Amino acid sequence: MATQPRANVPHDALKEEARQWFETLRDRICAAFESIEADAVASGTPILPGHEAAGRFERKSWERPTTDGSDGGRGVMSVMRGRVFEKVGVNVSTVYGEFSPEFRTSIPGASEDPRFFATGISLVAHMCSPLVPAAHFNTRMIITTEGWFGGGGDITPMFPESPEAQEDAARFHEAFQSACDTHAPDDYYPRFKQWCDEYFFLTHRNEPRGLGGIFYDRFSTGDLAHDFAFTQDVGKAFLNVYPEIIRSRMHEAWTPEQRDAQLIRRGRYVEFNLLHDRGTLFGLKTGGNTEAILMSMPPEVKWP
Repeated sequence: MATQPRANVPHDALKEEARQWFETLRDRICAAFESIEADAVASGTPILPGHEAAGRFERKSWERPTTDGSDGGRGVMSVMRGRVFEKVGVNVSTVYGEFSPEFRTSIPGASEDPRFFATGISLVAHMCSPLVPAAHFNTRMIITTEGWFGGGGDITPMFPESPEAQEDAARFHEAFQSACDTHAPDDYYPRFKQWCDEYFFLTHRNEPRGLGGIFYDRFSTGDLAHDFAFTQDVGKAFLNVYPEIIRSRMHEAWTPEQRDAQLIRRGRYVEFNLLHDRGTLFGLKTGGNTEAILMSMPPEVKWP
């Protein structure tokens, strides 16, 4: 089985640089989150039982299996449980091989040649406090006979109608809009915001998962440097804004009733990731690590 895609795709030249960027971004995000944990313990934030200590990321590497024993790529899971983060995972992976016959028709360029290369970062944060919003972020580069970027981030407050949630969402959106406007004012942000609103929607409940953000996929303008720079700026925007939102809310006291509501809303998160999420499907269909793929699941959840 061939394990490398065709060499005539411009994105081929960016494989190593893209992989390094996603891993560097992982390291910067993990450092920012560990700093929040240390500061939370020092300042005495409210405690969820069993989460008194400052968290530190634990990393676990994995290799993608192949049917013939050839190299299929690898990844690293980074998971932390602590005083502020009930569970946060920041995963990176770089995998390659061939799409299965039933999956090829749904991926651009794979019908002509099933070989692929994919590298990226994926993050989901579930918080101890129901007053601190959960968040999701990922960016990636995929190569078949074509090449493109994709990703984005969205914020999920537990009480989306509250003034505090609206304020947090406004800050979150402002950061992504700034990243978008740097590259294409009046185009990327409204387009990718709408895409996010439409994508992160639970059709079976007729309700949004949260308060949105941006989402883009199969992004290729013909200017590879531009596309990569935009994807990097999306990652930097998340790195800059989400820790600030956490720090602004993590000291607030909450009630058992608010915690109960948090666990119920998390059920919506589970439903979306298992029923609708493209990343979950892509990972499972390409032989990715199941534990890394399902890292997005919250540690505790409730359906009334």
